[in-house]
Amino acid sequence: MDLTKSQTSARPVTSVRDLRASDADRERVIAVLGEALADGRLTADEHAERAERAWRARTLGELTGLTTDLSPPEAQPILVDDRPLQATFGTVRRGGRWVLPVRLPLLALFGTVELDLREAVLQRRHVVLDALVLCGRVRLLVPDGVAVNVTGRTVLSTQDVRVRPAGEGPVVEIGGRMLLGSVRARAPKRTWRDRVRGRLRIRKGR
Repeated sequence: MDLTKSQTSARPVTSVRDLRASDADRERVIAVLGEALADGRLTADEHAERAERAWRARTLGELTGLTTDLSPPEAQPILVDDRPLQATFGTVRRGGRWVLPVRLPLLALFGTVELDLREAVLQRRHVVLDALVLCGRVRLLVPDGVAVNVTGRTVLSTQDVRVRPAGEGPVVEIGGRMLLGSVRARAPKRTWRDRVRGRLRIRKGR
């Protein structure tokens, strides 16, 4: 998960489309363009023109415009969308490379909202999920170093937060209101090798 350069600035929040793109973001788009060339969806000239624009792109918004006609929204290499999320009698999922805005409204009405933040871009170190949950569920998968705080009003709802935050790491706050709902936040499962390394660090620090 990445944090934008404006995370500690008092300046207005940069639009999600105007956030700076990384080399990894450009490579994701180039890979999709390569697949489109291989299966005939792009001609050689079209591929060359889009690839050049991708390498020159400075913002996420410039990159997303290069693949919108090649893949459905859920399969885009980068998702730049700050509209509210709504899960009504179903499941809505965000994952992969996407932007988590400073404040994201979400509704879970007899449904589930699943957010995978492992590759997400955070606009600020402190972001807020403004949740309205009625007989619904909110599920988060967050990388190590990120704290999750549930501050919203809850009535007959459950909270299960098991993450591995860092002292000065970013914070995801879940606010709003929850009635007969549940919130669960998890860090990715550690591999056997990661667990051994963690134990070795503890022993060396003694």
